[in-house]
Amino acid sequence: MRRDLFIDRIRSDDRLWDVIIIGGGATGLGAAVDAASRGYRTVLLEQSDFASGTSSRSTKLIHGGVRYLRQGNLSLVREALRERSRLFRNAPHLVHNLKFILPAYSRWETAFYGMGLKAYDLLAGRQTLGKSHLVSRARTLNDLPGIESSGLRGSVAYHDGQFDDARLAVALARTAVTHGAAVLNQVRVAGLLKANGKVTGVIARDLESSTEIRVSGHTVVNATGVYVDAIRRMDSPEIPTLVRPSQGIHLVIDRSLFPSRHALLIPKTTDGRVLFAVPWQGRVLLGTTDTPVQETMLEPFPSLSEIEYLINHAARYLEHRIKPSDVQGAFAGLRPLVQERNEQDTAAISRDHVVRIAKSGLITVAGGKWTTYRKMAEAAINTAAQVGGLEVRPCITANLPLHGWQAPTDDGETLQRYGSDRPFVKDMIGNVEDGQVPLHPELPYLKGEVYWAVRCEMARTVSDVLVRRMPVLILHRNAALECAPVVAQIMAQELERDQAWVEAQIDAIKRQAVACVPAPYGA
Repeated sequence: MRRDLFIDRIRSDDRLWDVIIIGGGATGLGAAVDAASRGYRTVLLEQSDFASGTSSRSTKLIHGGVRYLRQGNLSLVREALRERSRLFRNAPHLVHNLKFILPAYSRWETAFYGMGLKAYDLLAGRQTLGKSHLVSRARTLNDLPGIESSGLRGSVAYHDGQFDDARLAVALARTAVTHGAAVLNQVRVAGLLKANGKVTGVIARDLESSTEIRVSGHTVVNATGVYVDAIRRMDSPEIPTLVRPSQGIHLVIDRSLFPSRHALLIPKTTDGRVLFAVPWQGRVLLGTTDTPVQETMLEPFPSLSEIEYLINHAARYLEHRIKPSDVQGAFAGLRPLVQERNEQDTAAISRDHVVRIAKSGLITVAGGKWTTYRKMAEAAINTAAQVGGLEVRPCITANLPLHGWQAPTDDGETLQRYGSDRPFVKDMIGNVEDGQVPLHPELPYLKGEVYWAVRCEMARTVSDVLVRRMPVLILHRNAALECAPVVAQIMAQELERDQAWVEAQIDAIKRQAVACVPAPYGA
């Protein structure tokens, strides 16, 4: 992917685009894949980096949603399980099976969890990843080393999916480009073009060159997550709020504190929330919270109260009491929850999605989750075809392999996350200076991957590389700080930036690292 070529294409082509998509998260990128694969002329504009917001700050799970069974939302669970199966087929290099274990500390929990997960099995049908089953106390202690043993009676096990959210976003961007889309990051939409009361395009600013870009088309799709209302108010300032953001955070701890190959799930804590301890990328993700927020920001950070909440709740289920110095990384994401009623508790607001058409023709798609991104995109592009008077063409994404598609191998090589690009990544690593040198001795990433991220995946900042192309800052804050100067120098060479840019990028990562893991936490 070449950003400069996309810029030139948009500026030089006077033809109308069929679909203009605002937002480069899961939904926007999915919509770009859907529209482009139908043969519609498609452009996507993202104000920061692909998946820089909510879509790279998830629990890294592709799941039907066990918690929604308790809410009785069987249709949402069934749809998510169907989409889960499709993601396993379409992106096997990024999605894999993960066993979850629900510990039971009373007899009623064993029966209750067991019956609920049998319903989960039934809803999955032939698309199951493995049948749920009861597990003895002894086997539970073996499968979950480090679990609180006092009062433990046994557990219930089931299977769901795990993935790398930021890399799936890159795969979607590259898939859209393969089918003819133009995708741009670092381009902020500042206004809407209108004629006779109808939206006819967008006015955007290229944040790198500080120049204006006008893009005209038949339809505009607002897929900006927690920012959908800001775009909607460019069209109609008095419009009611559609999305109510909620913040969820995750802590990253060393695998030695919970050395299980399986995930721990507490489906209902004392305050009615869900607690996860999930192995990921050699570390453990501990989450999550559900905190209403009044202000949306590009870079949300965990609060001290949220961190303390997770540590205190984890202490009830893990024998090792997490100390402040055990927190190696942390991240926060804002969920775009659709507000259909006046719920006070964001945990009760629907995770399902909606598609709205304004009188001006502006299409907004909001809500949902990573697992159902493809279904949301299909609904949005079906609507765009109708609103824009486009030739009706069927959606083909249900069985469309995503960029990098390749069945995983058992060689254990970390470059598997690149899928079918792996030979090309290896070739680049072998042909750039110090390409095979690790970025950090505690992490499996190489200097040559920085070159790949810039040349082939449109990484434009050090944060793009160290947070999304390689989740260094997420996994180990101190390692990211040590890597940042090397990454900044490589990127400056590739992007033709000066030393002032290098220093600004290093400072930005330092600020981000301190905010992600505030004192007194972090080693």
